[in-house]
Formats: sequence, C-alpha cells, structure tokens
Amino acid sequence: MAVCPMANKMLAARNASNSSLADAYHSAHPPVEERTVAFDAALQHVSTTGQHAFAPPGPGDFRGPCPGLNAMANHGYIPRKGIATIEQFVQGTYEVFGMGKDLALILSAYGALIDGEILPLSFSIGKGEDSILGPLLSGKGLSGSHNNYEADVSPTRGDLDEYGNNYNVQMSQFLQLYNLQSNVSDPSKVNYDIDVLTAFRLSRFQQSIDNNQYFFNGPISGLIVQPAAYQFTFRFMANKSQEYPEGRLDREVLKSFFSITGPEEDLVYERIPDNWYKRAIGDEYGLVSALGEATSIGLAHPEFLSVGGNTDGVDTFTGVDFADLTGGVFDATGLLKGNNLGCFVLQAAMIALPTGVAGSVQGVLDSLYEVVNPLLGKWDCPRLGQIDKTLLEKFPGYSRSSAQ
Repeated sequence: MAVCPMANKMLAARNASNSSLADAYHSAHPPVEERTVAFDAALQHVSTTGQHAFAPPGPGDFRGPCPGLNAMANHGYIPRKGIATIEQFVQGTYEVFGMGKDLALILSAYGALIDGEILPLSFSIGKGEDSILGPLLSGKGLSGSHNNYEADVSPTRGDLDEYGNNYNVQMSQFLQLYNLQSNVSDPSKVNYDIDVLTAFRLSRFQQSIDNNQYFFNGPISGLIVQPAAYQFTFRFMANKSQEYPEGRLDREVLKSFFSITGPEEDLVYERIPDNWYKRAIGDEYGLVSALGEATSIGLAHPEFLSVGGNTDGVDTFTGVDFADLTGGVFDATGLLKGNNLGCFVLQAAMIALPTGVAGSVQGVLDSLYEVVNPLLGKWDCPRLGQIDKTLLEKFPGYSRSSAQ
C-alpha cells in the first residue's frame, strides 16, 4: 500500500508540541477500532434517482473547480444552474456529504460575500459575471476566485497560471493520485485515505513550486482552501458502510466524483455514485474537526504553512516572516501550538470579509460571528487586527490573483 507513515509522525509531533486543537480532534476521532460510529443505511443513503437523478449541465449552467459542488448540481441538491444561496449550500452539503452546518455556513458565506452577488446573496460554483458593486460582492464565481476560494496545488485541477484554467481535470494529476493505490491488488482494500492524500499533497506542493512560475501560497488560499481540498476528498467522498463506518474511498467512487469513467479514463461529468452513503448522523465533519485535522497534518508537514511563493520564475519559492505578516500576533514556531492555527484561520477569513454593510449582508456576518466568536473566546485567541498584505506584493502570483 503506497502511503506515507503520516499517522505515527502526526502523533509524535502532536505529543511533542502539546497542540490542544489537534488533541481535541484526535480525542473525538481516535482510530476506528477505538470508537463507535453507528451506520444507519436508511438515514445515510443519498438518493441518485427521481428529482436527484443525474443530468449533465445544459446551456447556461455553471460548473467549476470543486467536484463535490459540481456533483451536487448535477443531481439537483443545489440548483442545477450552479448558482445557489448560502442556505442552499448549507442544506445541500449536509444532505449529500454530512458536512457540519457550522463549517458549511462559513464556506458558503465566504463564497457569497467574496465572489457572489448581493441580490439575492448567492454565488456561482463556476464562472460569474462582473458586478457594478466593485471588488467585493463581485459576482466572479469560484472559477474567478483565484487565490481566494480557489487555490494552487489542487488535487486534480491545474494551477491557473500553469494551465490557463482552474476548472478542468488534469489527467496527469488524477492518474498520479489514482496510481498511489496501484500496489493494492485486492480492490476491496483500496482506500484513498488521509495518509494517501497527504502524500499526494506533498508531491503536488512541490510540483507547483517546480512548474508554476506564479505559484503563491497565501494566508487564506494556502492555509485554508488548499488543505480543505485534500481533507474533504476523503472525509466527504469516502463511501460509508457497516464495514467502513468512517468511509472507504475506492477507485470507482474516486473516478465518479472526479469525472472519470471506464477503462480509457474518458472525461465525463461529476456524479454521486449509486448506492452511496454520507457521514453518520451525529458524526458530521464540522469546523473544529476540519481545523483539528489541518493542525495535525501541519504538525507533520509544517512546509504546508509557509506563506509565500515563487519570486523569479519556477523553483524560487520564498516565504514571508509570519510574525511580520500578523504584526507579531503569531509566529511560525507558535502557529501549531495550542489552538493558534485555528485562531489564525478563523480571524484571517473574517478579516477578508466586507465591513460597514447593512441588510442581508450584515445578517450573514452576524451569523458568522455567532459561530466564530465563541471559539475564539474558548480558545483564548490572541487578537489578530490585520494581515500586512504589502509583504505579499513581491510575489507575482499574488499580484495576478483575485486575493487582493
């Protein structure tokens, strides 16, 4: 089985650093043999028939860089046009994947407020249209959200400045992931789990440095968006069963969600596999789970947390001083201690959102504060006032992105 020994490395690093957020995650998610996740086929089954039967996108429908959202639209769990409201995204991701509603709220609200339209407050999962409202609420959609909601080092989508688009599946990348289980001869044992996906992420990270002259690992795109793409692949796309209550992501399910079918690996449209089951009721993967797992992976591979980019062509990656970036509130050595990564991620995301607004936008912000502020208080987070974006201007990938 071609995996990296990440579990032992994460455990050793976690114990050495006394990272309480990672500890909390591992306490809630010990190895499957040490915990009980009740599988209920009736409650966890995800329908792919009737109103949720698969249909490819038609003229005027939008699809983009996120395979999970594309599949939801192709099955009608969000509007098939590919433009949905925050409430539709929250409900759809819960119904299809078992995403915690706190995590879904933050992700969908961020997408709507940064890349969406205000009337109604919604966003496109693919391309959008320019808005008269300016850089915020711009209607750019996820495909126009480079280094905001979409980032370099995607598992299967190419870096925008390397391939010219950020939404098509790059077959070389898919096969690189697919072949990480080529040594597993028994199909029933194939599993593209977190260890496999982290090994793949390490390789993709270096590939972007080596091949994308504009590679940029930003404080939001690199520390929030990028890890989510890999963690979500297993946590949400793995099929749950009585035998695998935590899920198993086999070859056929992986191919289905990433638009690959048949022995010739022909490109089709993302779809939810038949006979597919989401996360157990009560075992939703929410905000604390995602942050805790990201902290654990960061403990094992701190290079993922290097904010910076290529400065003068390929293979010229340079980082910024994290203390300078955050005005001394966080530094590189302390970012993975305690709850600091979660503290930074949540505050960085909130800082990026609009201020001085009213109406429905302020209502969404108030809902986010209700989720975020209790965690910041519980974790006794140091207050992050701002991120010094002037330090990012030396990276060509930053100046070419929509993250400014």
